[in-house]
Amino acid sequence: MSRRRHRRRDPGAHTGAAHAAAPPRFAAIDGLRGFAICLMLVYHFAFDLTWFRVIGADFNNDAFWLGFRAVIVTLFLALVGVSLVLARRASRRDFWRRIALIAACAALVSVASYVTFPQTFITFGILHCIAVSSVLARPLVDFPRIALLAGIAIVALGNAVHLPLFDSPWLNWIGMMTHKPATEDYVPLFPWLGVVLVGIAVGHWLLSQGRRAIIAMGSVVPRWLTWTGRHSLVIYMLHQPVLVGILRVVL
Repeated sequence: MSRRRHRRRDPGAHTGAAHAAAPPRFAAIDGLRGFAICLMLVYHFAFDLTWFRVIGADFNNDAFWLGFRAVIVTLFLALVGVSLVLARRASRRDFWRRIALIAACAALVSVASYVTFPQTFITFGILHCIAVSSVLARPLVDFPRIALLAGIAIVALGNAVHLPLFDSPWLNWIGMMTHKPATEDYVPLFPWLGVVLVGIAVGHWLLSQGRRAIIAMGSVVPRWLTWTGRHSLVIYMLHQPVLVGILRVVL
């Protein structure tokens, strides 16, 4: 009579698939996102100093501050595209959970800004754009060439086409308005969805053979910067109450 062998189960067998599906972390990507957060802190600190009338920065017309903001938004949204590529093997449940979290934070920002700036509260800012753009861009995450061409077209249209139709408060989230709406933060889909799509193409380029080492260079990026990038949403949600609170105490 043959003895039946019983195989011992690997306690990690059921968790291995979950770990394999988790998107990889790359120090350079987290560090670049952390750098964008640092730029945002500088921008909002200057904004708060202007609000408290300590300085007189003109964020609506000064070319420096307009360019500074454009760099920040471009970094954030391009990294959204790159992150979509890195997380493309993650489950739909994880994707929609992340989108729900960002959308909830966007709604909270709208409510908080309405309390603070009732005449110019945020209806479609950076978090709103990230949530919607992530959903719209995800179908192209495995098609970098199409994403690149579509992204360039959307950026071009968003900057070149301005129609009265999109001046409506119900449509201004699309972009292509004839004037900027009265709001504290405005990041419409045209042109900014295009930056996310270009980010998808960049993500594929970075992950191609011979370039992966560039974004994995953990020893070059300061640890505090990668930590900042990995906790960007929490920092984004908390930084303004903290900055304003400090300024109220100091001033």
